[in-house]
Amino acid sequence: MKKVSLIVPCYNEERNLDALYAKLRPLLDNSLDSRKYEWEVIMIDDGSRDSTLSLMESLRQKDERINVLSLSRNFGKECAMLAGFDYASGDCAVILDADLQDPVEVVPELLKKWEEGYKDVYGNRMARGNEPWIRKQFTLVYYRILSGVSSGEVLRNVGDFRLLDRCCIDEIRALRETQRYTKGLYSWIGFSKAEVCYDRSDRNAGKSSFSYRRLVNLAIEGITSHTTSPLRFASVMGIAVALASLAFLIYVLVKTLFYGDPVAGYPTLICVILFLGGIQLLSLGIIGEYIGRIFLETKGRPPYIVASINGCRHHERPCKDG
Repeated sequence: MKKVSLIVPCYNEERNLDALYAKLRPLLDNSLDSRKYEWEVIMIDDGSRDSTLSLMESLRQKDERINVLSLSRNFGKECAMLAGFDYASGDCAVILDADLQDPVEVVPELLKKWEEGYKDVYGNRMARGNEPWIRKQFTLVYYRILSGVSSGEVLRNVGDFRLLDRCCIDEIRALRETQRYTKGLYSWIGFSKAEVCYDRSDRNAGKSSFSYRRLVNLAIEGITSHTTSPLRFASVMGIAVALASLAFLIYVLVKTLFYGDPVAGYPTLICVILFLGGIQLLSLGIIGEYIGRIFLETKGRPPYIVASINGCRHHERPCKDG
C-alpha cells in the first residue's frame, strides 16, 4: 500500500486545528477516495505564540497518524515546509495550509494525477476567496514581474498547495539554501507537472500572519532568489544613463559653440545630480540585496532547528537522515 504524507506548516493556528482535523479524518480513513492509502500527517509548529503546539499534541493523542514537529522558533513557512519534507516518509507528500483555504476534498484529485504518472501536481487557484482587492492586484503584478525577469517557467495563481512525488521531495531536500523560495525550486527541479483547478476558500478562522510588509519581503525574496535579472537591470540602467549624459554633453557643447548660449544653470544641475544619485542608490541597493544573501549563505547555518518531535526533545532521540 502506498503511503501519503500530509505536510501542514502552522503558525498561531489554534482556532483552526480542530476544524482541520475534522476535515482530514475522512481522508485519513480513506472515505473520500476508492483508492486506499496509508497516511501520515506532519504538523510543523513554526514557533507559535499561542496554544497551537499543545493542541497538536492533543490531536496526536487521539490519532497516532499525526506527527508533531516543533521548531525552536519562528523560521518562516519556507523553512517549516523544508522540515516537513525532511521528516516525510511517504511515497508522495501533499502540502496543506492549516487555515482550510486549501480544500481537503481536492486531495484525491491530486492523487489521481499522481497515479497517472505525474511527479508534481499543483493546485491552480481559479478563485482566491475573500481576499482584499489590493492584495490580489499586488499578487498579479508580482507574478507579471517575476515572469518577465525569470528565465524559467513561473506558474501564476499557484501557491504551495500541491502534491510532490518522492523523487521531487528528495531533490528539494538536497537544496539546503537558507534564503528559500520554494515556488521557484518547484520549477527549477523540473519533472513532469500537472494542474488541478480549484476555488480557494476563505480562511476558516483567525487572521493571516502575512502582512503587506511580509508580502513585500517575500516578493523581494522570490525575485532575488529566483533570478539575477535585477543585477542586469542595474547594469543596463547605468549604461543608458551614461549614454544619455554623453548625448546631453555633446548637445550643450554644440549649442554653446554655434549659438553662444550659456550652459544650463542651477536647476538643471540639481535635477541631473538628483537623478544620477537616485540611479546610483538603486543600483547599490540591488547589489546589496545579493551581497546580503551571499553573506547569509556563507555562514552555513541550518535552515531550521527542531525543538521536539512528538513531544520528545530532539536531542533525546535520533534524527532521520537529512
